[in-house]
Amino acid sequence: MKLIQEQEQRQTQQQKLTQQQMMLVRMLEMPLTELEQNVQAELDDNPALETDAYGDDNHPADTDEWGDSTGGEGDDDNFETLTERQEREEALDHALERIGGDDDLPGMADSMAVRGTGGWTDGAEQEQMVFGEQTSFYDTLKEQMNELDLTEEQQSVMEYLIGSLDSDGLLRKDLDTICDELAIYHNIDVTEKEVEEVLERLQEFDPAGIGARSLQECLQLQIGRKRWTEARGHAATILEDYYDDFLNKRWERIRNQMNLTSEQTEAAQEEIKRLNPKPGSALGETEGRNIQQITPDFIVDTNDDGSVTFTINRGRIPDLHVSPSFTDLLATYHRRTDKEKLTRSEKEAVVYAKEKVDRAQNFIVAVRQRRHTLYVTMKAIIDIQRKYFQDGDESDLRPMILKDVADRTGLDKSTISRVSNMKYAQTRWGTFKLRHFFSDSYKTESGEELSTRKIKAALKEVISTEDKRKPMSDEALQKALAEKGFPIARRTISKYREQMGIPVARLRKES
Repeated sequence: MKLIQEQEQRQTQQQKLTQQQMMLVRMLEMPLTELEQNVQAELDDNPALETDAYGDDNHPADTDEWGDSTGGEGDDDNFETLTERQEREEALDHALERIGGDDDLPGMADSMAVRGTGGWTDGAEQEQMVFGEQTSFYDTLKEQMNELDLTEEQQSVMEYLIGSLDSDGLLRKDLDTICDELAIYHNIDVTEKEVEEVLERLQEFDPAGIGARSLQECLQLQIGRKRWTEARGHAATILEDYYDDFLNKRWERIRNQMNLTSEQTEAAQEEIKRLNPKPGSALGETEGRNIQQITPDFIVDTNDDGSVTFTINRGRIPDLHVSPSFTDLLATYHRRTDKEKLTRSEKEAVVYAKEKVDRAQNFIVAVRQRRHTLYVTMKAIIDIQRKYFQDGDESDLRPMILKDVADRTGLDKSTISRVSNMKYAQTRWGTFKLRHFFSDSYKTESGEELSTRKIKAALKEVISTEDKRKPMSDEALQKALAEKGFPIARRTISKYREQMGIPVARLRKES
């Protein structure tokens, strides 16, 4: 038997993100509070990065070229600037002393000590101090995901499922819709069964109930995690076989059908009461914070004349620039005609300074690019949904998907997705996630495109005004909506009704 080796030559084209692009991608995903921490961490870590004045809650509402707030300067700010610059110069001197005193290579500069609030600490200790206090809801679930043995495709599906969870930690989208979105937006072709398999892995995460598609499934996931007792066994049976009776509080009927005593029924009730119908709220937007504590990234103003303007909330992000002490060092080096006579210590100082200056410049550019990307994205959203921002009526939200905003801005859909994720806009009508302004469309048989949000609002209105003694069936709701100008199928009525948590006609009946 002969073994034959063959050599094959292939030409492939690959696209890799540069370090600068990766930095921008991470910044686009950050909400304002996380960006503030990131900027402060970079200021602490890079002595070549300086600030003129930190923004505060009382800065004037001036606007720059992108329309976001900037702060003024005062005596206190000047004093703080001088102090900050002096600390940076001390940091540089300290770094240069270390370079001249040992044999560390120039590439090891990043591992050198950095200035912290309590003195000089190593890089790992500093990172823990800056980032260790808070972990976002999304990152908490991703950390658990990284502990699983998933294929690259399963990992992409898992990340999309995590990003699709609502603030309660539940998955309100149908699996077929998720399959369509994965195919359209991420070029991932998977079946509903494959998505469901990944979802089942997600439902094993903490807190229990995460990733459930309904309240019933959420409660069942939680009761299934608990150590078995007789009361918990009865509670599980109630949630599985007598869920409608449970929703309508028909405990006497449940007790009779299950042949339970009054004490056993009460014990099962207590077990169910201990379950959390909103497992996502246990983590909140950030661990350690209440979900209601939201810092809006955009402030949208609707004037009496109908015009809509907005500003980008800069929070406490300062104006950044490169330290003159570092640029002066590089300028001195470039002016020298005897560069070959530089000592090892001087050469390493120049390499160190150039590395820190490049990093500072890249960081400043990324912050500016992030701000510009946020601006053009929000401007496009307002242009498309102007009527909603004028009157606050959700039924006026037009069909709008990521591609619509991408086409207007010239940005990629993935970029729009990152901007829209975990960002909030404060409007005259309330504070909402940017995702709130997106709405799928429903195309009728005649080819007319209708907003699903508008259809749901009309459906909710019809149900709220029905005769509760004779609630309308899905067929009757279909006819009523057709009369209002929404000719949609009966199964679509049923689907939207379930998504809004509205029960079937017999469960809506009141005596």
